[in-house]
Amino acid sequence: MLKKSLVDLINLQVNREFYSAYMYLDMSVYANDHGLIGFAKWFKVQAQEERDHALYFVEYLQHVGAPVVYETISKPERNYKDIEEMLKEQLRHEQFVTTSIGNILAEAIKEKDYLTQEYLQWFIREQGEEEKNANDLILAFGLYGKNPASLMELDHGVGKREYHKSVPSLD
Repeated sequence: MLKKSLVDLINLQVNREFYSAYMYLDMSVYANDHGLIGFAKWFKVQAQEERDHALYFVEYLQHVGAPVVYETISKPERNYKDIEEMLKEQLRHEQFVTTSIGNILAEAIKEKDYLTQEYLQWFIREQGEEEKNANDLILAFGLYGKNPASLMELDHGVGKREYHKSVPSLD
């Protein structure tokens, strides 16, 4: 049986992942409103990925017989003044999510919950990829974003992103 402290942290993560999806949908709208259709698509794919992450945590709770608790999803705060700032917000958010998952792992280690520790390893690797992707977008935008023709080429490139579903194993 999963300890209450872990159930609470995983339920919190479920809601954080759904917020992430909501935030990325908002970023997609922002990019679209600024004529960056490729970035808009990239963020829609990102939103789909985050929604699936939330569902993977839900499936884990169900797998171990723990209750699932959904909370209200907050409205995303659009505090960025331009695309570059939005990309930096994406990185900050992914770092926050990494810390949040790390907190679940620390609790699982403390509770000697080896099943949860094993399950979380997929998310730890995934967050490494999320932070790298966010940082790569910032670097690319820094190189190409100031020149309109280069920005459009970058936008075209990121718009080719497709969602390739990867699933943590419960077996």
